[in-house]
Amino acid sequence: MQVEQILAFRLARSGLAYRDAAGLAEAAACPALDFSRDAALLAVAARLESLTRERYDAAVDSGELVVAHIVRGAIHALAPRDFALYGRALICEDDGELGRQLGTQVQRLVAEHGFAPTDALDEVAEATKDALGGGRALSKTELHEALRERVGADLMPWCKGCESHHVAPMLWRYGAVKAGARLNSERRYLLDDPGAEPNAAEAIRRFLHFYGPATSADFAEWAGVATPHARRLWADIEHDLEEVAVGERPAWALRDDRAALAAPPAASGVRLIAPGDPYLQKPNRALLAPDSEVRKRLFRPVASPGAVLKDGRLVGLWRVKAKGRGTAITVDSLGRFARGDLEDEAVRIADLRGASDLMLTVD
Repeated sequence: MQVEQILAFRLARSGLAYRDAAGLAEAAACPALDFSRDAALLAVAARLESLTRERYDAAVDSGELVVAHIVRGAIHALAPRDFALYGRALICEDDGELGRQLGTQVQRLVAEHGFAPTDALDEVAEATKDALGGGRALSKTELHEALRERVGADLMPWCKGCESHHVAPMLWRYGAVKAGARLNSERRYLLDDPGAEPNAAEAIRRFLHFYGPATSADFAEWAGVATPHARRLWADIEHDLEEVAVGERPAWALRDDRAALAAPPAASGVRLIAPGDPYLQKPNRALLAPDSEVRKRLFRPVASPGAVLKDGRLVGLWRVKAKGRGTAITVDSLGRFARGDLEDEAVRIADLRGASDLMLTVD
């Protein structure tokens, strides 16, 4: 299968071929990473016409749109119906696998103090529920302070950055996942009800819906679960899959997606896709930017730029900065496009950021 065909399929499934999502939940059907200012807001707006910051914030406050720690312990915006699917349902139950899911720092604490990762996570989750009980909404700093009063010292290593002891980062993040905590528009944590825990294998289907053809290893990396855990979930839906050759690499897609893969819709126009967008996540990176130098520029460890797409192809990189009451957007060209094609997109981004002036520079 050709790279262009796969990218066109994934672009359409990501909701970027057209800005025609029926609502916020559909626009966030593939969870949008919210690792930096406005990342999830811009991702949702890329899929939904006429979204404003006020509308987005109101939806986050009401729970119409959930912002929470889910896959990889990272904060994402997602549809409320999927809160449990991408959160609690993907927490490993085996101590060894959970240790890998929680990361090297927690594994070192396990080796040093001899506790079981499952017990540690239960302790932090219960402490989180207690701290947020009674309808309390706490900032990150306030939540850490509350956990210090409720969690054993073995789970609270010294943090040089904070110059204090607090629960190990991946442990408190996954504690929030297990507790069912989400964030409001002021970035304060509060309890919510994620609903009944679904069959975790459904997360594989959703992943392939957005990122197929792929492998169980691709899912494990995207979801932040241990490889054996991913393979067990994968085995539950093998009867729904068919093998698809991606170059010389075998991969699998949902059998029901055969027609959509064979004839994906063509994208048209220029789009400014913000860093953290679902379309810019790991499964798409090598296909979208096959040149290694371009890939290094686009996908940095920190402060990555966004992507300029023309008719679905990567033609530039863009960055945004606040300039007083205005917004400055700088575009680095990688291909051919007209400056005029960028202006409507740039205005949308400036409006969402609440800027009164826009400065657009194309290099």
